[in-house]
Amino acid sequence: MFQALNSGESVIPLFIFDEDILQELPKNDARVSFIHDQLHAIQERIQKLGSSLLVIHGHPVEVWKKLSAEYEISSVHCNADYEPYAMKRDEEIKALLAKKNIPFFAYKDQVIFEKNDVLKADGTPYTVYTPYSKKWLAQCSPSDFKAFPSEEHLDKFHTFEKTPDFPSLKVLGFERSSIIVPDFRLEKSRIQRYAETRNLPAADGTSLLSTHLRFGTISVRSAFRRSMEWNETFAKELIWREFLMQILFHFPQVVHQSFRVKYDHIIWRNNEKEFALWCEGKTGFPMVDAGMRELNATGLMHNRVRMVVASFLCKHLLIDWRWGEAYFANKLLDFELSSNNGNWQWAAGSGCDAAPYFRVFNPSLQMERFDKNLRYIKKWVPEYETSSYPEPIVEHALARDRAIATYKKALDNFKG
Repeated sequence: MFQALNSGESVIPLFIFDEDILQELPKNDARVSFIHDQLHAIQERIQKLGSSLLVIHGHPVEVWKKLSAEYEISSVHCNADYEPYAMKRDEEIKALLAKKNIPFFAYKDQVIFEKNDVLKADGTPYTVYTPYSKKWLAQCSPSDFKAFPSEEHLDKFHTFEKTPDFPSLKVLGFERSSIIVPDFRLEKSRIQRYAETRNLPAADGTSLLSTHLRFGTISVRSAFRRSMEWNETFAKELIWREFLMQILFHFPQVVHQSFRVKYDHIIWRNNEKEFALWCEGKTGFPMVDAGMRELNATGLMHNRVRMVVASFLCKHLLIDWRWGEAYFANKLLDFELSSNNGNWQWAAGSGCDAAPYFRVFNPSLQMERFDKNLRYIKKWVPEYETSSYPEPIVEHALARDRAIATYKKALDNFKG
């Protein structure tokens, strides 16, 4: 928005509800409700300035065909996206506009460093987080976190003769979700104690920042600026997000296959009944069940617990990580393809810089270590320690041995 407002032209702020994305979502998707609410708040603010937000529902290329015929467009400005679908979409729009001599500008906004900004000395991308983060930290400077105050240029908005219609959720084909996106909590005291509290799911110790970073309701530069001052541990978690985003950019094949190709030769059990019990939080392993119930009820899950439930699905149940990845993609408020894919592959052992395949989380030990007072467990699994709670669907030691043997056989037999 800042770049458009400084272009010297009258600016029409536009948001497209992408039909190609929406058609894959449940009709009560909480993320759609959140986006709609945020746009409505922006609309109210812009209308006070005598302008309006243009909100359109459709297939992006078709939308731009119509807009370029209806308006005399001098240039188009947007923020860059690094997911394969988004890059293909934007290239198609850029090509369409180029035929009409309309320049298309995409700016870095959702990350500090993108694409080829952080590379190894030989010009190749990093595939291990620690050296990437060291290079990231070494080359960043205060100028990378500068603000772009669009508020100073709001007089550049276009004035419509007739205010465009603002589509309701119903018009979009959706209904309001009962799940609410919580406000982020980027307070100094919270971030300063992040290293001590981040692994305790019962503690109110996380920032709840991830959903807001995902949808741009907080500036990533603002988040980094404060976290770099307050707590480097927290800042490194934000760097991990950028690491996975550049992995997706450089290795887009990870969307459908393992980063380490040999892991695609694992013979998964893929028991549908066991997968359903995992989804419902009825495995008989309290930490796993609490996490899945939290996800189903709130659209979020504590990061430590995400690792436990992902490891359990891939290792204890020997269910393909892609099944879990897809379930999370459907449920997580903070879903980003790069982070979701990268973290699931980390848990499965198939990704870059992943845990070794023989590392199998013991859910019971994880509970004893990180929720010893059972505050988290009791919140989400109130029937735990009663006759109503199910017996474990697998025995940990046997499942662990089975997983290690299955992985080892597949990797030993790989001929690639």
